[in-house]
Amino acid sequence: MQIIADHLDVSTATVSLALRGSPLVADATKQRVQKMAREMGYSYNRSAASLRTDRTNILGVGFHDITNPYFAELLAAIEETAAAHGRSILLGTYAENLERQDRVLNTLKEYRPDGMIICPAGGTTAETLAHLMAAQVPLVQLSREIDGVDLDFVGSDDRHGTVLAMEHLLELGHRRIAFLGQSKLISTGCNRYRGYSEMLAKYGLPLDPALVYSGWGTRETGLKGVQTVLDAENPPTAAVCFNDLTAFGAMLGLRHRGLEAGEDFSLVGCDDVQEAAQWYPALTTIKNFQDDMGRQSAEMLLRRIAEPAAPPRRVVLKPDLVVRGTTAPPRKR
Repeated sequence: MQIIADHLDVSTATVSLALRGSPLVADATKQRVQKMAREMGYSYNRSAASLRTDRTNILGVGFHDITNPYFAELLAAIEETAAAHGRSILLGTYAENLERQDRVLNTLKEYRPDGMIICPAGGTTAETLAHLMAAQVPLVQLSREIDGVDLDFVGSDDRHGTVLAMEHLLELGHRRIAFLGQSKLISTGCNRYRGYSEMLAKYGLPLDPALVYSGWGTRETGLKGVQTVLDAENPPTAAVCFNDLTAFGAMLGLRHRGLEAGEDFSLVGCDDVQEAAQWYPALTTIKNFQDDMGRQSAEMLLRRIAEPAAPPRRVVLKPDLVVRGTTAPPRKR
């Protein structure tokens, strides 16, 4: 900075402000300083700056699955919001593996992020996150929520989403409805299955275990699950799927049996990822507004960083039903 200041006949303070893009420096001076810095091979040292300011301007993000387009869309919204506030994203993924999650979260913590957004792996408990809370890392839970922790949360009303899906199928005339992708290890799985069970009870319909297929929200779960329930003694005419990926797999599973969603069998997904409208037939699904979820989780984390002693906040978005081509009245047999 001293060399640049001497060469351009400005103060080192002006050089410092210009290198940081400060509006306090005239544009012409800023361009001259930055041009000379580039010619000298100067690169901003974030590590040194973080020691001085006690801020890294990094937000850690821990996701169990980035191959699911739902989480890719959440991440894109988080990154866009973070960038608008001058922050960068450091991503770690760990599948549904608790040991791997521990390693990834510890590694993220070692990079001293200003805070972290976490969608925890199935089976995560309050004890799992205790080391982050003890280190006073600002945390926001996204999509999935852990019992027994006082942390900020942004998610969807998952029970209500399944209620909307069930109401749609029941109004079409379906009475044998399967649930594909049950999981008791995650809050989203518990809440969506609760909506399914409650709607069956409301309409006086039995909860048949033969129509419930357990598994993570993957294409494989949908593909195997729909074929399993079709083999039941009294098979279903429709299914509510844990998420869109499960529904995509179920559509393929139906085709393995020579059946087509929307004609021979009705399917409802959940999330409304961009791919859902591009399938043929296009998928009827529950829209969870992941753009808003991702944006609000990043904004909530920035507020938590600024106000570490504020009480925990919860934002629960209300989902919508999007009717497309995979649902229809049951075919007469």
